[in-house]
Amino acid sequence: MYIQKRETDNIKPYQELLDRISKRYVAGQAQAVRSVNESMVATNWQIGQYIVEYEQDGNAKAEYGTMLLENLSRDLKLLHGRGFSRSNLQRMRQFYLTYPICATLSHKLSWSHWVELLKISDNHERSFYEQQNMLENWSVSELKRQIHPLALFYRKTRTNSWSNMPHTA
Repeated sequence: MYIQKRETDNIKPYQELLDRISKRYVAGQAQAVRSVNESMVATNWQIGQYIVEYEQDGNAKAEYGTMLLENLSRDLKLLHGRGFSRSNLQRMRQFYLTYPICATLSHKLSWSHWVELLKISDNHERSFYEQQNMLENWSVSELKRQIHPLALFYRKTRTNSWSNMPHTA
């Protein structure tokens, strides 16, 4: 795209400047999105950690049957607004329990990616989709498409190509 300029003698240097600024701006926007996603994932993992530690109260196992998530949801929504539904708090809790070491998480995946991955109960299958997602850089909608009806995982496991892939989690 070329922008018309009144001074015709400097069109090429001006266009180069415009292109450089535009490319840097777009790169900065993408970097900001990645930083926000990283922070969101780490924050949600830590919220899950806080919930589990509170539930366990120093015990090896938590006592269930309390209204903890409902109460937290109500009070956090009053303090901060959206994002603290009971189901979202449950996902944060599950995130921490599924991935107890935050440093092992891929920062390439957004919270929305992790939410979809947490719906997979089988560890090997979930690990497979984590790895494929990082290799292929899938959007959340593409990840959902690949997971349902589990076609990719089952195709790979039937052909034994899964055995050639490194396992995580």
